[in-house]
Amino acid sequence: MNHTISGLHHVTAIASDPQSNLDFYVGLLGLRLVKRTVNFDDPGTYHFYFGDAQGTPGTIMTFFPWPNARRGRRGTGEVEATAFAISPDSVGYWLERLKKNNVSAERKPARFGEEVIRFADLDGMPLELVASAAAGETQPWTDAAVPAEHALRGFHSVSAALADYAPTAQLLTETFGYKLAQEAGNRFRFVAAGNSGLAKTIDLLHTPGSARAGGGAGSVHHIAFSVPDDEQQLAWRNQLIDLGYHVSPVMDRTYFHSIYFREPGGVLFEFATNPPGFTYDEPLNELGTNLRLPPQVEAFRQQIEDVLQPITIPTKESFL
Repeated sequence: MNHTISGLHHVTAIASDPQSNLDFYVGLLGLRLVKRTVNFDDPGTYHFYFGDAQGTPGTIMTFFPWPNARRGRRGTGEVEATAFAISPDSVGYWLERLKKNNVSAERKPARFGEEVIRFADLDGMPLELVASAAAGETQPWTDAAVPAEHALRGFHSVSAALADYAPTAQLLTETFGYKLAQEAGNRFRFVAAGNSGLAKTIDLLHTPGSARAGGGAGSVHHIAFSVPDDEQQLAWRNQLIDLGYHVSPVMDRTYFHSIYFREPGGVLFEFATNPPGFTYDEPLNELGTNLRLPPQVEAFRQQIEDVLQPITIPTKESFL
């Protein structure tokens, strides 16, 4: 198969309190809630999708917020940090915005020539803002408290902590079509093929001797790579099985179709199709405003709504 992976589709993580999760990612970071639905495997739990105004693949951060979930444990075999791209002119704005909202942020030394701001969300999940002129095309959400010129511009990269990075590097380069672009110390940067800079970078951190990670609130559950259609997804599934990976059946997630497998270092990978997309069941101007349920549980809507914690979507006026 001659296809290559173009970049990330989404990153899914675990949170605790749903309202706090909304306040942080919508209110503080200025992302749009593009879909309010439930965990298909646990319909009594929300599944939030945050992204740009249109829910463009490569901008989507999703969360399973389990109230009172225990904190995850940092270590190998997990995503160590998720990084969003910002304009190089926005570094000062974000340092001030985070400080004003009592979020402790650190300006890190430049990484491969790009400025980095590092902080954590309310569940302790490490996040980074990377000043990059190479970010791809996104559509800032105009109803955000963050001005459009300072908006998050989709994913810059994810960094994975691995006890042995070499087998994962081999998967990325020989199978996915990524190229080793830069390295410094224990950080190895791989970039997907193509011209657009959106969500194309994965950093592998070689951390031998570190303890194994334990999932929980503040942990990334999986990262999803973008594939253009069902046909290519099935071809990828067959290829991965031929390579010896245990790959899930294709799963219908309403807004995309998914397959899952664990890469050699233990991180859960997903291949997600770009269609049908987030306007599949509601128009663009209504994204995230109503609870959308997968068809298989729609008959239980009242019971589900009775269990879910009431939430309020932050508005531009309600957040500094």
